[in-house]
Amino acid sequence: MLRILLHGACGVMGEKISALSGGETNIVAGVDRRAGEEGISRPFPLYRELSEIREDFDVIVDFSVPEAAGGLLRYACERGKPLVFCTTGLSEEELSLLEEASRRIPILRSANMSLGINLLTELVKLSAAKLYERGFDIEILEEHHRRKKDAPSGTALMLADAVDEAIGERLERVFDRTKRRTPRPKREIGISSLRGGSIPGVHELIFAGEDEILTLSHTAYSRGIFAKGALSAALWIAGREPGLYSMRDVLFAS
Repeated sequence: MLRILLHGACGVMGEKISALSGGETNIVAGVDRRAGEEGISRPFPLYRELSEIREDFDVIVDFSVPEAAGGLLRYACERGKPLVFCTTGLSEEELSLLEEASRRIPILRSANMSLGINLLTELVKLSAAKLYERGFDIEILEEHHRRKKDAPSGTALMLADAVDEAIGERLERVFDRTKRRTPRPKREIGISSLRGGSIPGVHELIFAGEDEILTLSHTAYSRGIFAKGALSAALWIAGREPGLYSMRDVLFAS
């Protein structure tokens, strides 16, 4: 059985992972700055700081906040433990720290842990490679719950990266056209964000050509899909060599 340390254990995703863990995985401890607050409990020991952990574990699963990235990466490297890193909204400095840490330990990082989204990414690459040079404009629309802090979503940026990779150039990313009074240039990609209610996550890629439109979309009806993906990733990364991995590796693992 794989023993997991859950970082960000008191958040919504921490609760989902806690509920779904079992069988092949077991959460032996959790870390969260809200540990000890009234009304917060989990079926495993909770700590406020990584330095307090006494239990041994095999893999760290992280759903926390960007500000905690540096300390978590240092701790994982010191312990020599694999890390499934699910936090989005990282700065360039934090991304650099993550890449540096991946030279010492195996790290699986994804802006979205859903297997469906990661398959969508592959379909986006295929579509962009075939349609962009044939005159199709590409737009991204993402929708999330009102509590999500970062916009656009990390998944929307991941999909934009997939487009860039497929066409061999970086398109200008446009988030606001309200001050523009010119036609849409070819070499840009619009990314629009909607926030409201309890929407778990909707991502839509629009390929708009002359007289035809291709739409690729993914809808998350529950955050449970991200928890399932994270647990699958934890099982996959255990025992891997140091390096930076993605959910694509899990999805297409032989």
